[in-house]
Amino acid sequence: MTEHSEPGPGDRGAGGLDDGDAVIVDARETRCPMPVIMAAKAAQDLPDGARLVVLATDPAAAADLPAWCRLRGHTLLDLHLGDEVRADIRLGT
Repeated sequence: MTEHSEPGPGDRGAGGLDDGDAVIVDARETRCPMPVIMAAKAAQDLPDGARLVVLATDPAAAADLPAWCRLRGHTLLDLHLGDEVRADIRLGT
């Protein structure tokens, strides 16, 4: 499992947004609170305005990631719910 990686050019996530400029946090197969912890760790090294895409299989991430965004002043651009949770986040205000 890779914590975060850069997708290839033109990759599109489940939400339909181009992931080419996003940092991907792969929190699949982890349990609460790890998806949020992994997202926060990745966000520390990124500037305001950067995009973070968090992938998780824990259903709690569907509530935890939007709450983390509200608490930290990030913008939740898209939240896809299916076999896995996919949160597309713009860091900062």
